[in-house]
Amino acid sequence: HLVESGGGLVQAGDSLRLSCAASGRTFSSYAMGWFRQAPGKEREFVAAINWSGRSTYYADSVKGRFTISRDNAKNTVYVQMNSLRPEDTAVYYCAARQRGAGSYRGVEYDFWGQGTQVTVSS
Repeated sequence: HLVESGGGLVQAGDSLRLSCAASGRTFSSYAMGWFRQAPGKEREFVAAINWSGRSTYYADSVKGRFTISRDNAKNTVYVQMNSLRPEDTAVYYCAARQRGAGSYRGVEYDFWGQGTQVTVSS
C-alpha cells in the first residue's frame, strides 16, 4: 500500500517535495520509482531508486532538477522537485518493485499509489 502526498499548485521556478509512504515490513528490499501522467499523455518515468538508495536514475527531462531519495527506517521515498516548469504539471505516482534494482519501465513495478496532483503555473 503506497500513499503519495505533497502535491499542490506552485509557480514556475518553485520547489515541491513529494512523499510516498509505504506499508509493510519489506519496503527496504523494494526498488521505488516515481512516474507522472499529464492530461492526454501517456505515463512517463521520472526517477527511480534501488533498495539501498545507492543507485538512482532520472529521466532526462528532470535530471539536475529532481532528486529521489528514501528513508527505509520511515518506509518513505521522496522526490525533491526544484525549478519546476509548467511542463512538469501532471499526476505523480510512486511505485514499488519487488526486485531491488530500479527501472524506468512502469510494467516492471508491482504496486502503485493513487497519485498526487502537481500543477505548475507560468
